[in-house]
Amino acid sequence: MGKKISIEGMSCQHCVMHAKEALESIGAADVKVDLKKKSAFISNEIEDEKIKAAIDDAGYEVTKIEEASEEGGLKLKGLFKKIKG
Repeated sequence: MGKKISIEGMSCQHCVMHAKEALESIGAADVKVDLKKKSAFISNEIEDEKIKAAIDDAGYEVTKIEEASEEGGLKLKGLFKKIKG
């Protein structure tokens, strides 16, 4: 189980690398940062406070942290509505 981090303030590929390095510095694994989606994905569990501090120190703002089962996919919770065809 990993985490999806929504990040505001990134505007270029340099920002992407800076955010990635900030997450890797706290032990985040398989870090993927997406400028268009304004988000990052890490594949391991790290405390939200550590993530927020690392991103804040890099000059960006964390707006949300969510558990995710895979890159880009949030952990699905609740019931699914069955669609009849």
